[in-house]
Amino acid sequence: MIKQALISVSDKTGVLEFARALALQGVNILSTGGTAKLLADNGVQVTEVADYTGFPEMLDGRVKTLHPKVHGGILARRDLPEHVSKLEEHNIPTIDMVVVNLYPFQQTVAKDQCSLEDAIENIDIGGPTMLRSAAKNHRDVVVVCDPADYALVLDQMKQGTLGYDTRFMLAKKVFAHTAQYDGAITNYLTSLGEDKQHATRAAYPQTLNLTFEKVQDMRYGENPHQSAAFYRDLNAVPGALANYRQLQGKELSYNNIADADAAWECVKTLGGLGQPAGCVIVKHANPCGVAIGADALDAYSRALKTDPTSAFGGIIAFNVEVDGRAAEALAKLFVEVLIAPSFTAEARTIMSAKQNVRLLEIALGDGQNPQDLKRVGGGVLVQAPDAKLVGLGELRVVSKQQPTQQQLQDLIFAWRVAKFVKSNAIVFCAGGMTLGVGAGQMSRIDSARIASIKAQNAGLTLAGSAVASDAFFPFRDGLDVVVDAGATCVIQPGGSMRDQEVIDAADERGVVMLYTGTRHFRH
Repeated sequence: MIKQALISVSDKTGVLEFARALALQGVNILSTGGTAKLLADNGVQVTEVADYTGFPEMLDGRVKTLHPKVHGGILARRDLPEHVSKLEEHNIPTIDMVVVNLYPFQQTVAKDQCSLEDAIENIDIGGPTMLRSAAKNHRDVVVVCDPADYALVLDQMKQGTLGYDTRFMLAKKVFAHTAQYDGAITNYLTSLGEDKQHATRAAYPQTLNLTFEKVQDMRYGENPHQSAAFYRDLNAVPGALANYRQLQGKELSYNNIADADAAWECVKTLGGLGQPAGCVIVKHANPCGVAIGADALDAYSRALKTDPTSAFGGIIAFNVEVDGRAAEALAKLFVEVLIAPSFTAEARTIMSAKQNVRLLEIALGDGQNPQDLKRVGGGVLVQAPDAKLVGLGELRVVSKQQPTQQQLQDLIFAWRVAKFVKSNAIVFCAGGMTLGVGAGQMSRIDSARIASIKAQNAGLTLAGSAVASDAFFPFRDGLDVVVDAGATCVIQPGGSMRDQEVIDAADERGVVMLYTGTRHFRH
């Protein structure tokens, strides 16, 4: 039975209503500082911790709950007679609920002008101590660190079902929360340079702590003999795949999620290219068809033309709402996953006939993961995300032939797509759609040949097409292959020892060549 609760929160969302509900159930409330004032000012009967312990807050509030009368009341085991007798001997009542969340350390250090002093002052001491004490003694103490759990706790209290399973769940949440909090402190402090007075921070701390929560176990990983699970970054940015809402379909697989991320990240970059809608079809982590169009159906129809064979069983992503017309066309193809910011009611009705198709709704957003991670034996590679989108003003014409406006549009589109194709990548495009994609080859010339063959197999002409190469052409032979196939303009980063040789080849063949100064290796 909960007779006494200690409430001391930094995030005061919902705490007033929660405290009122506790008080109505006869729970005595202890509190501190701003929380106590908020409750008292709004008519909730509250006892200040300083009055409760008989010891005043001191050191600017650094010492207020670090007292035996607080921690004794939290940590005492009610099933051990010697613990109970000690409480009676020292006149310490039990504290049956602890409601605490912590100083906003992460929000503080995220500010550009945060000083080391500000950061240190926002390291909570008493809060984590109370949380850990209560979580350790969760059989006897209910501990709440997340305002989202207030309703659950109140509901179960009213029903008399606030049992061990809920207490244990809340305790686990606390230890995850305090671990993340301590990890954030370590990440910050070990990122500081020598000039600690101005809190100059390195991009990569000496100690890196990351926190993820499990979304689901999976039947298997990339292959049936591998186990797997999907974890969400607790700080997932808006627009990230991990924030999906599944509307229908089977449980997502490991490969579904990996491919869905590739499709979603690519389609998010297709805005601002002259058409309102974009569609990306991915198979085995590579775009096999990409297009922009007047609407979802138009973009999808054009993307499908690139490689309808590979699109079978693929992942399809849109950057606009999917309506009924688009859904009717999509329902004719075997698709593993469909992703869009939204689906109309008509589209959902049509797709409901394909119950195995996984429909994912994700709000559009241009946020990037703060880091890209790649596991290697015994370690992890960490890098900034490849967030670069080259604009027209950054392009440099290196050929004698100058590009037309249409060629510039085609080249920018091709470059956006090539960024998401596995290296070595060669992408043929024209008129806002891919024509041929060559991916993942050890030789760039082989990628060029494969892209040409794919276009031929799909019955698409490459005459007058634009070509993007994710990295420089090391020799002129790759350029010759794409020009022989019909390309009249090429975009590439430049930077080869033989750049001049390749530029001379472009002039010899009478084609346009642009340099981006940026490469997009994707391994």
